[in-house]
Amino acid sequence: MDTMMKCYDCMEEGNDTEAAAVCILCGKGICVNHSKELLLSVSAGAPPHTKRMHNGLTKILCKYCLSNTIVDAFD
Repeated sequence: MDTMMKCYDCMEEGNDTEAAAVCILCGKGICVNHSKELLLSVSAGAPPHTKRMHNGLTKILCKYCLSNTIVDAFD
């Protein structure tokens, strides 16, 4: 029997939805509708020769953690 993780926020709303990701801050399972993908920039090297990498790192947060976290740098 395969058991899939369920979206925590959907369960609180009375819905039964499979989680698509895990929030990197609180660790709860979340579906696509209750998650937000952030692209974090990555730099390499030591100053003054620091270079920004072309591809950033993708991080997933639930909407609760996102609304309680400073995200101005990600917009």
